[in-house]
Amino acid sequence: MGSVSSPLLITALMLAVSNLFMTFAWYGHLKNMASSPWYLAALVSWGIALFEYLLQVPANRIGYTALNLGQLKVLQEAITLSVFVPFVVLYMGQPLKWDYLYAGLCLMGAVYFIFRT
Repeated sequence: MGSVSSPLLITALMLAVSNLFMTFAWYGHLKNMASSPWYLAALVSWGIALFEYLLQVPANRIGYTALNLGQLKVLQEAITLSVFVPFVVLYMGQPLKWDYLYAGLCLMGAVYFIFRT
């Protein structure tokens, strides 16, 4: 069990940080660069995305030693939502919606089905 939990924990932590970078790369410019031309926002986003990939690629390689591809993808999606919701509420200043809870419950169902043995 220890050999499985270690890659899983490392993968989950790296994917969480990677998702933070990804979320800022994809959506941060909507707040910070709204008056800038889109191509400048794209260049800044690419720079931020570099850090995402520097974490995401090794995280997926580590995770793939303990998880199958479906499990790795569903884990990624669950982490994405858990990073996105605080970003939307705390950083972008948008209201917390019940839809986020419902989406999270659906993802938890996906996690259950993909990880059950």
